[in-house]
Amino acid sequence: MYARRRRAYFLLMGGCLFLFVSAWTFVRLWSVPAAVALCVVAMVIPPVAAVVANRRGPDDRWWDDPSGDPQSDAWWDELDGRRDGGRETEP
Repeated sequence: MYARRRRAYFLLMGGCLFLFVSAWTFVRLWSVPAAVALCVVAMVIPPVAAVVANRRGPDDRWWDDPSGDPQSDAWWDELDGRRDGGRETEP
């Protein structure tokens, strides 16, 4: 999951750099408004890339990783609708 998000982030940011550099290297020779439009599109890509890179997958456990306290973990798993969360819990 992490590798897929990282790859998507770098592809989006690479596309952003490509748009920006090509806008002012090649496209401006034909049309300055088109170059500005490419830069506006390139300006929107970094926030989208950050959202994609930080998106939580369905199997990811980021903020609710086990704390190490079996009683607390069992309580949180019960609240989340998991029986024992795949871990052994003490009675």
